[in-house]
Amino acid sequence: MPTSPPVAPPRTGAWRGVVQEYRAYLSLPADAPAITLHEGNTPLVPALRAGRGLDLYFKIEGSNPTGSFKDRGMAVAVAGALAEGARFLVCASTGNTSASAAAFAARAGLPALLAVPAGDGAVAKGKLAQALAFGARLVLVRGNFDQALAAVRALAAARADAALVNSVNPLRLEGQKTGAFEVIEQLGDAPDWLCIPVGNAGNISAYWRGFCEYRQLGLARRVPRLLGAQAAGAAPLVHGGAVEHPETVASAIRIGRPASAHLARAAVAEADGRFLAVDDAAILTAYRFLARQEGIFCEPASAAALAGCWAAVESGLIAPGQRVVCVLTGNGLKDPERAVADAAPPLEAEATAEALAAALPADLRD
Repeated sequence: MPTSPPVAPPRTGAWRGVVQEYRAYLSLPADAPAITLHEGNTPLVPALRAGRGLDLYFKIEGSNPTGSFKDRGMAVAVAGALAEGARFLVCASTGNTSASAAAFAARAGLPALLAVPAGDGAVAKGKLAQALAFGARLVLVRGNFDQALAAVRALAAARADAALVNSVNPLRLEGQKTGAFEVIEQLGDAPDWLCIPVGNAGNISAYWRGFCEYRQLGLARRVPRLLGAQAAGAAPLVHGGAVEHPETVASAIRIGRPASAHLARAAVAEADGRFLAVDDAAILTAYRFLARQEGIFCEPASAAALAGCWAAVESGLIAPGQRVVCVLTGNGLKDPERAVADAAPPLEAEATAEALAAALPADLRD
């Protein structure tokens, strides 16, 4: 006898985090605890000036507790790790994963070993500061992210008491798919397009999983097309081969061998989507525009989503009037040095009203 499709989780009280809100939709052991910082439930903000003829929205994942989308997947991965009796967490990171893993390790009462690339500018200092503040053991490895990931995977394979919490852990993607659930709940259905930055390629795969699951459950009528935006200097999914020495100002997506490349390719193919490369100049243009014209401060990698969206509009891939969501994956405070370097220096003046008035733009001085 057919059963009725499940309904979306009730929103009758305060938000409880992705494990408790979406447990029925997650592949978690029944006895897995809910380790939460009340991640998820991030804003979906309509664009005021960036739309270029689109019905455009920004999913602001920088509103998560550690400032990035990683918290969704980390909450689920750490819940699973505890259920399996793990004694410590381990991951490689370009910054956001390490910050999130360190926070959730502290919340769960577990040690965390974090491997990040060494070298000036390899990881934004705001992210390193987070990991250190949460008390994790941070290791600066002599190599890039891809080499760091290979090392932690080998360590986790050799230690049964280790929980590897990179996106190669399927529970990470289970948590991150909840971003798609929220987009559907916030809009009433899936958009025409979802534009998202692509580094290690787990998040685009997770969003596709979430959209498909809600449609299969009768909670959405359709799924979107996917646009995966990569930095031109780190675009293996655009160029069709590994990038041995990836380079871009968008450090969060500075990855030459995406661990979830196979999942991302499958998702984009099923969605009739595209991978697209945007250069650093386009990323920084979008980064400035978001801050100065939309009041949204994101890290450069997040701005790749908007840069990719604009490029797709210009090429005709995305048509005027379509509903589009750009996922802004991380908060701008993750990389404060970029913001300072990218802005005009502050002015100096005497502490008087007259001196301050003289600092106003010329058309406001009278």
